[in-house]
Amino acid sequence: MVRAGTVAAIALMLLGAACEFGRQVADRADRGSPSGYVWQVPVGFPAPRVPIDNPMTPEKVELGRQLFHDPRLSGDGTVPCASCHRPELAYTDGRSRSVGSQGNIHPRSAMSLTNVAYNATLGWDDPTLTRLEDQALVPLLNTQPLEMGVAGREDEVLARFRDDRRYRQLFHRAFPKNEDPVSIRNVTYALASFERTLISGNSPYDRWAYGGEVDALDADERAGARLFFSQRLSCFRCHAGFNLSGPVVYDGSGTPEAQFHNTGLYNEDGRGAYPKANTGVQRHSGRSEDMGKFRAPTLRNIALTAPYMHDGSVPTLEAVLDHYAAGGRARSLGPDSQNIRPDSATDPLVIGFELTPEERRQLVAFLRALTDESFVLRARERSVE
Repeated sequence: MVRAGTVAAIALMLLGAACEFGRQVADRADRGSPSGYVWQVPVGFPAPRVPIDNPMTPEKVELGRQLFHDPRLSGDGTVPCASCHRPELAYTDGRSRSVGSQGNIHPRSAMSLTNVAYNATLGWDDPTLTRLEDQALVPLLNTQPLEMGVAGREDEVLARFRDDRRYRQLFHRAFPKNEDPVSIRNVTYALASFERTLISGNSPYDRWAYGGEVDALDADERAGARLFFSQRLSCFRCHAGFNLSGPVVYDGSGTPEAQFHNTGLYNEDGRGAYPKANTGVQRHSGRSEDMGKFRAPTLRNIALTAPYMHDGSVPTLEAVLDHYAAGGRARSLGPDSQNIRPDSATDPLVIGFELTPEERRQLVAFLRALTDESFVLRARERSVE
């Protein structure tokens, strides 16, 4: 058992490291990008990394914003990107599994786009998907399952925007060097530019940890923070860093090794197998050791993004804590929470723990304190302009 004083010291050390990181990157964020684009980033946040072939411009961001909310971008003209990434839900959709064009059900839930610019990998389980420009093609062109339904109808979709005088102007302003700027490539580049601006960092936790507002968190929320950063629970080991999501990339950073975790959510064959459509990294690599491995999503705005896990199978924050406290479904736990089955694929970090009712309440209070109301308000405003 780790003593309370030690736990508090660990939490303070981690918070101190985060603040020092913020001081180191602040100058870089303030200077803006090489293209002259000025980032609006919170205190303690670096400027996002931007690929050389798609520099940021206000015109490109505005085009991406318009396209993101326009159903004409889908094959049948009925489904915008925003149907699965709703601004008021921190760019998720409130469903267990997303619904695409023509009512097709996706096997996974829509990940939040909160701070997506900082993700080392994109999506739930693909280690090779690292550019927003490439990721945008996935929902547009996927056929199994059908998402936006653009595959095979690219010319039809683009014609809708070429025939719209306002969009012709938007595309020409965003890509002035292109003779015919209305293209799938430029659609994905504009979407990626817009998504890089979806930066959230003004939650009560941020104001407490980075802004020096000692009263931004109440007593329960501070107690929950100590639990979150404690060795006993070790939540911070997977949900790490300023984005509470594990490895991040940003302007001037290196490229960290991607991390994926099997959280013991399924055990269909007694050896930790996951349902066929959702085998995690294994569906890309084919390796048995990758079974059930998914990326840890950001916990920012987590109170708005229920239901949880890659398939939305856990309905509430309280149920998430119960899952991890039990050590997952795929592991047999003894009374000391250390009796790990040798054939389990569950991540060794998921060993289970005990929470008193008071600690459970405090930890949920801390997770709710990660909600950035100003981010949600700004997202709503941008969706209706």
